[in-house]
Amino acid sequence: MRVVFMGTPEFSVPVLTAMVEAGHEVAAVVTQPDKPKGRGKEYQYTPVKEKALEYNIPVLQPVKVREPAFIEELKSYGPEVMVVVAFGQILTKEVLAVPEKGCINVHASLLPMYRGAAPIQQVILDGQKETGVTTMFMDEGLDTGDMLLKTVVPIADDETGGSLHDKLSAVGAPLLIETLRQLEAGTLERIPQEGETCYAGMLKKSMGKMDWTRPAVELERLVRGLNPWPSAYTSLNGKMLKIWAAEVEPAGEAGLPGQVVKVEKDGIGVMTGDGILMIRELQPEGKKRMSADAYLRGYPVKPGLQLE
Repeated sequence: MRVVFMGTPEFSVPVLTAMVEAGHEVAAVVTQPDKPKGRGKEYQYTPVKEKALEYNIPVLQPVKVREPAFIEELKSYGPEVMVVVAFGQILTKEVLAVPEKGCINVHASLLPMYRGAAPIQQVILDGQKETGVTTMFMDEGLDTGDMLLKTVVPIADDETGGSLHDKLSAVGAPLLIETLRQLEAGTLERIPQEGETCYAGMLKKSMGKMDWTRPAVELERLVRGLNPWPSAYTSLNGKMLKIWAAEVEPAGEAGLPGQVVKVEKDGIGVMTGDGILMIRELQPEGKKRMSADAYLRGYPVKPGLQLE
């Protein structure tokens, strides 16, 4: 099929690669504008742009997709279908109307649950046991279009936002290829979204601040869900302390929320609103991430120390 692909981050790349390798004609790729990064503020290509250039596919980078000039340019490629994966802009009805067979989105949740920008992290924060990927026809709503195909992915007990991102990115590619096959064959079934739903908003750095009055089980999920970004963090002596790995233990000691109540060779036990959070991996401000064992060799910690 003749396709225009819209995507931006690393999550989108496997779908683009799969379409090219499956023999679909990717007429153009639309991605977000390049942004300055690093100390030198040099402009950096998006991951999707890098992959598109490897395939010599034309790349379009509109600041706003709703601009009439861009819509006319999009029409010039004559797509049968548009495939959208984590593009980063809301598509207007004028954009959605460009392809003759519609716009298909690859969404990283089992719709209708977890619409929105950060479903991968939110399912971990909420303690869900499974998630998946859904393909759907796009409409003007936010992830409200008719569902097409789904793949279920179990969530491991030690799952992080990063590891789940990679799993879902990998299964999304073959799911999209099968969706296109059925679309071309005329056998694709549309399923309206009905029933319970929820919204997974965009991630913010402030989400990672650890409230020690919350139960240890919730804080442990916060650590995993926000790994690698924006990460869970607390404060010690006025400096940020990022927490990268932790475990939950029942409270056998007394203490106030945020207070260190036990110190072991490979862990620092902090009292929470319910239970103890054993910190196994952490990162002092301005330092590299390290095991609790390595941290304790350089930073003496004793019971009674209060995290802010």
